[in-house]
Amino acid sequence: MANPVANLKRAADEFKAMDAKDKRRTVIDTILNNALYIVMLVFCIYTAIQQPNFVSMGSLGNLLVQVAAYLPMALGIAGCIVLTGTDLSAGRVAGLTAALTGALLQKTDFANKILTGLPEVTPFWIFVSLLAVIAVGAFIGLVNGFFVAKFSLHPFIVTLSTQLITYGVILWFFALNGNNGQPISGLSDQYKEFVGGELFRMGNTRIPMYVLYAIILVAVMWFVWNKTTFGKNMFAVGSNAEAAKVSGVNVFWTTVLVHTLAGAMYGYSGFVEGYRAGSIAAGTGLNYECDAIAACVIGGVSFVGGTGKISGIVLGVVILRIIFIALTMLGVDSSSLYIIKGAIILCAVALDMRKYLVKK
Repeated sequence: MANPVANLKRAADEFKAMDAKDKRRTVIDTILNNALYIVMLVFCIYTAIQQPNFVSMGSLGNLLVQVAAYLPMALGIAGCIVLTGTDLSAGRVAGLTAALTGALLQKTDFANKILTGLPEVTPFWIFVSLLAVIAVGAFIGLVNGFFVAKFSLHPFIVTLSTQLITYGVILWFFALNGNNGQPISGLSDQYKEFVGGELFRMGNTRIPMYVLYAIILVAVMWFVWNKTTFGKNMFAVGSNAEAAKVSGVNVFWTTVLVHTLAGAMYGYSGFVEGYRAGSIAAGTGLNYECDAIAACVIGGVSFVGGTGKISGIVLGVVILRIIFIALTMLGVDSSSLYIIKGAIILCAVALDMRKYLVKK
């Protein structure tokens, strides 16, 4: 195992051996490559000075809750980015599976049930519902992966198409049984307890059960990415699909499975989002993929392909949620959040491409 202290000393010795011009270039490159992190650090310090509650135990608890909610989608879409693609359908898939979750797990005696004739909500039925929505998400991901791999279509076009199709299905679903587009509510107490039951408290913030589920999910995804043949093949295809094919990697099935796994993550995200939303509307999940993409890029998952770590994705989600919490505490209106979110994605991708061009 590499010694961090020895590596740091070696880097310092190499820096000392450089001439003044090379030192200047190295310093400038380091600052530019980490500009986003530097700006975010300064911003967080400013927020902590202006709002001391920003670093309170309750605020940290709120951060943990938000990270656990948004992390699964980022873990899913990261695989698509590793393959030099993306997935624009993620938010709508989460919205569809959230609506399906709500319909399956409404109270038995609720007056406006969107699906009738369902059994009583029990732990077994909750588990069946979870598997069902994950299967729906996985199926949509499989469709995405099939068209990307089989016909060499750009993931942007494929997932834009499935995004629109999924939204149409959502609108159709909300019109069932005379619902006429009304939000789905009346969720069962058993479902709420399963997803949002109290795990522990941080200050005045209640930490729900889905935080524990998110930790387990991170561990599983880390194992899949780093310890399985599938994970190695994913990075090989992302780095160079032709070279991977020559090496015996089944590029078609690797691409399909990456998108299928991503869809399964969106399905799980919808399962959790149904609880978080409380009342699930047709717009649930809108633009969620933007947050996930931004978090991945901030966390070092490169659009160039073949690069990314689970720890980096977690860090990216944490950083992004810190920014949004800080902006909210500073009183920034919701409209401006979209502008800031877009600027973060643009800057993160530009810096990522700069690193690639410098290496090239």
